[in-house]
Amino acid sequence: MTRGDSLSRRLLVWLLLPLLVLGSLMLLQAWFEARRTADRAFDRLLEAASLAIAEQVQWQDDRLWLDLPPAALEMLATDAEERVFYSLIDRRGRMITGNAELPGDQREAVSDDDTLLYRDVTWQGLSLRQGVRRTRLEDWQLREPFEVRVAHSREGRDALAAELWRANLAMILAMAALAIVALLLAIRTALAPLTRLRRAIRSRDPRTLAPLELRLPRELAELRDTVNELLARMRRVRANQERFIGDASHQLRTPLAGLSARAELALRQDDPARWREALVAMQATSSRTARLAMQLLSLTRLANPEYRPERAPLSLNAIAREAVREHWTACHRAGVDLGVATAAADVEILGIDWQLAEALGNLIDNARRYGARHVTIRVGEQPPSLSIEDDGPGIPAARRTLMLRPFHRDRDDLEGSGLGLAIVDGIARTHGARLAMSAGPGCVGLRVTLRFPGDSP
Repeated sequence: MTRGDSLSRRLLVWLLLPLLVLGSLMLLQAWFEARRTADRAFDRLLEAASLAIAEQVQWQDDRLWLDLPPAALEMLATDAEERVFYSLIDRRGRMITGNAELPGDQREAVSDDDTLLYRDVTWQGLSLRQGVRRTRLEDWQLREPFEVRVAHSREGRDALAAELWRANLAMILAMAALAIVALLLAIRTALAPLTRLRRAIRSRDPRTLAPLELRLPRELAELRDTVNELLARMRRVRANQERFIGDASHQLRTPLAGLSARAELALRQDDPARWREALVAMQATSSRTARLAMQLLSLTRLANPEYRPERAPLSLNAIAREAVREHWTACHRAGVDLGVATAAADVEILGIDWQLAEALGNLIDNARRYGARHVTIRVGEQPPSLSIEDDGPGIPAARRTLMLRPFHRDRDDLEGSGLGLAIVDGIARTHGARLAMSAGPGCVGLRVTLRFPGDSP
């Protein structure tokens, strides 16, 4: 729907279209009905005129004779000034008298039956309506058949049809106006609940996520319930955000308070050795705090639904080798054997290189921090996968899902933020990959696997 469009306008258009078609059909039907009514009225005049003429036909001097009264034709004359014609035809088809030799119906000869036929004819360039009466003399000595033909032009019929149609047109237009007014009122009344819903939403405090309590028709009640479901999800999201902010504040407050305490304690000492000891402790605390801040930023960015970086073709073998080169020094200092087992063939996926590097970095760092001596990165081909195996203490199967929650630690006495696996899980979802945790080789340690969907670049 465009910006300038509206639901009421769409309803009005779609409801007026069938009304317009119906009104056109009604006008067309009114026109044909007006013509039929005019034809029936003037056909009665033709019938009366032909009957008046037939009653004046007599037999005289061995032939038909007609003394036509003026009233017989005057009844066909109206204000439209039609042209009136008549003729008397004997049984042989000869014209006895009349003011015009009108054409007859050649399909049937003059018969003894008293019948009256109507038809439209064109005679000498004139469009006429003709009535043909076939009758006979009612005499006890002679029953001579004859035919009376009466016709007149269509001016009066057309004028009467136009007058009747104009009357019907005025009525139809009045009904159409009433229908449009009723339609506008109906649309406004039907959309009134939608207006109430819009006003209720606009008048709400932006900070509240309470459900809408508004009586609405069934169709709009479904929309209200859908909005309430959205508000409920937003409440859960806000609750999670508030909990995340509280946990993050707690995680940052502790090392910052430690830094402040260490600095205050060092200032009270005069021994340079104590100063060096405090600076070493402060440097370690600041490093952990910086890493925690970076993890918080990464987790926040992954949780943002609007953040959708473009994926590019990547080689999993290259990603694994680069992770080993980047973390080998830190692992070597900690006495951890870090290695890589790449696939025989190059394995490519569509992904984001820095995110996969961060995921591997978090997994390697977790394995190193939690006591592993051997850490191996493996690349799988079918399906494409990245695995980190270590021989550390591992995670019990019942607690593996809990470890994906932010700030959840398996052991309270170990250092760490509890964000590493949560970040890895977010990166897996960004890539459409499946995160799986299981025991390492020989049921020792932990294996974390990212199985990618296998979409070719």
